[in-house]
Amino acid sequence: MNITDVRVRKVAKEGKMKAVVSITIDDEFVVHDIKVIEGEKGLFIAMPSRKAADGEYRDIAHPINSVTRDKIQTIILGRYQDVLAAEPEEAVQD
Repeated sequence: MNITDVRVRKVAKEGKMKAVVSITIDDEFVVHDIKVIEGEKGLFIAMPSRKAADGEYRDIAHPINSVTRDKIQTIILGRYQDVLAAEPEEAVQD
């Protein structure tokens, strides 16, 4: 499996969710609405999910194993950092 495209849309409002990401796998399959979240231990990704009848959220698309999850997370967070680095720094006002 190769992630062939990553599109990051930063979230403008303040909060724990920092961006929403879409990935393309092998130029053939797209997963939308992966969230970049700021947690207590740093950034992590949350796969697209839906609220079930019992009130719990369930992933609707997700990696089968932790190796694949780590690979996807590393690529997404790297691209997110690239997007942040490419932004012009905000002017500091005195």
